Amino acid sequence: MASPAHAALCALLATAFWSVLGYALARRLLPRALALAAAPVIGWAVFSAVTLPILTLVGFSLPTVTGIAALCLVIAGIALLRSAPTDSAPIVPAWSYAAAAALALVPASAIVPKFSAGGVHLAAPMFDHAKIAIVDAMTRQGLPPVDPVFGEAGAPARLAYYYLWHFSAAELALPLRVSGWEADIGLTWFTAFASLALLMGVAVWLGKRPAAAILVVALAGAASLRMTLSALFGSYTLQPFLATPTGFAGWLFQSAWVPQHLMAASCTVAAILFIVHYAERPTPARLVTLVLLAVAGYESSAYVGGITFAAAALVVAPIVLAGVAPARRTGVAIGFAAAALLAVVIAAPFIRDQFAAVAARSDHSPIVIHSFAVLGDLFPPALRRLLDLPAYWLVLVPLELPAAFIAGGLALFTLRRGLAAATERTTVAIFAALAGVGLAISWLFASTVGDNNDLGLRAVLPAILVLIASAAAGMVRAPRRRLIAGVALAGLVLSLPDAAALIYRQVTGTDVPDAQVFAQTPELWAAVRRHAPPTARVANNPLFLQDLAPWPANLSWALFADRGSCFAGRELVLAYAALPAQRREAINAQFIRVFAGQGGADDVDDMANKYDCDVVVVVPQDGAWTNDPFAASADYRLAESRDGRWRIYVKTN
Repeated sequence: MASPAHAALCALLATAFWSVLGYALARRLLPRALALAAAPVIGWAVFSAVTLPILTLVGFSLPTVTGIAALCLVIAGIALLRSAPTDSAPIVPAWSYAAAAALALVPASAIVPKFSAGGVHLAAPMFDHAKIAIVDAMTRQGLPPVDPVFGEAGAPARLAYYYLWHFSAAELALPLRVSGWEADIGLTWFTAFASLALLMGVAVWLGKRPAAAILVVALAGAASLRMTLSALFGSYTLQPFLATPTGFAGWLFQSAWVPQHLMAASCTVAAILFIVHYAERPTPARLVTLVLLAVAGYESSAYVGGITFAAAALVVAPIVLAGVAPARRTGVAIGFAAAALLAVVIAAPFIRDQFAAVAARSDHSPIVIHSFAVLGDLFPPALRRLLDLPAYWLVLVPLELPAAFIAGGLALFTLRRGLAAATERTTVAIFAALAGVGLAISWLFASTVGDNNDLGLRAVLPAILVLIASAAAGMVRAPRRRLIAGVALAGLVLSLPDAAALIYRQVTGTDVPDAQVFAQTPELWAAVRRHAPPTARVANNPLFLQDLAPWPANLSWALFADRGSCFAGRELVLAYAALPAQRREAINAQFIRVFAGQGGADDVDDMANKYDCDVVVVVPQDGAWTNDPFAASADYRLAESRDGRWRIYVKTN
């Protein structure tokens, strides 16, 4: 099981290392109020975006990772010894960082295993952290990462996913000799903390008051109004008035479920700051940092750092250029164009893989125009589609972002009048544009890859960050600060029941019947590794312990196997392998049939020769335990059997 002590070591080392690198760079490129606060995000983005292509070329190993890290620390140390510009502007108080660190424990706790007499329990966000298998695959087999969830004889096994965040987890796991699960916990905490630190810096910079920092932490801790409203209407989902909740939610919820998208959103906000400051004073260092922030954002989330940031940049650029003196406008525009071109060149491998994955799936457009589904069965379908358009703004967003949406919008509207510096006024204007673009994309567009509208759920993240920081700044500085504070605090207080319930669920996990069996699976997978070399692919029941997560996911394999799978299950293959829907469903049905004890000799032959399953695991929970198709197969031999626990078969050829 994952050790909290090892996870804490990852978190502390990540924070110290990336903060030092980021501050060494940011102290000369950003105002004092922003430099230290933005350092964790900047350090992570620059280091990760630069080291990924380097380590892909020279090899991902302990000497190369530690050598590059040591070199970066030496360079950062030299940079910190040199004097930097100073100013008297207020900065984020140290105790506010402590508050941010405490709140960041909430999403991290959702990924920690919970022990009880009934077994080991997991919280619901662990479903999305099955990507830990990607981290283990990189530490085990290097770069570029193989696809750990699906293998096929004679076919390339490239991962069809944006994996920079998980690569940085592997950079922690490899030198510290910890598991991918432990690195994931530590990086989830770091991501939450870095996001809050950035927002605190923005709020203090715009609000000119240190008190704005702690307001960021308070607003980020808000949740939905559903729990409060359920006391009135008797239903948490508020059905049939509203549709079933899908995961459209604020910082507290999304930081646990999708830290990679949250980091991409943080990179997006930081990139916006560099766009403004580059336009004010163009320097090569600002340009390169902007490029690397954009690359890191895209390589962590195609939806946030790619689609949302690209769309926002098209809106932001004219606003920024309009504020540049005519004599300098052409030069700044050329710089922006060069930054965009360089970002595309660096991110080209990811862009190529994304297009290749879309072509391989080949069943429908990956993004369609479709309004976000808000209302429920109370309304006829035709009327519902029409009413969903205003209901998104009038019902869904205020319901899920009660502390930040209205207050942040009011702050963005009024803050400019209280700011003297042109740079700050421009920042507020383009923050408003970024928030508007993110919300509009979620409102009108949907992704079709997978069972969820991930584009709609994640495109709002940059908007959420901007609204939190703006509301906090507006509460201490804007002309209408009392109104902004009243709206924000009312939303925060009304959301506290939902926030408390959310935190409770993440800390305690879900009590399920399979918790006792799950507690025993590390021993099973240790036995499998004795018979499976690092490059081997393993087959087990895709539905094994399926009730551990809200949707069926092969979590015991993802967390403990440290070996690739020839078919890890529908939910994982859907997200991380480029297979057409019809073929994916057919393979899923075939694997389920075999492990249910209903497979024939042809199915077993396919597993051995078509899907290249080197090792097969059968357990008592499988129908194949009593009707074992592998026992009589010439393709496999029994390598190990533990009475009442497992059978491990190894391919004979």
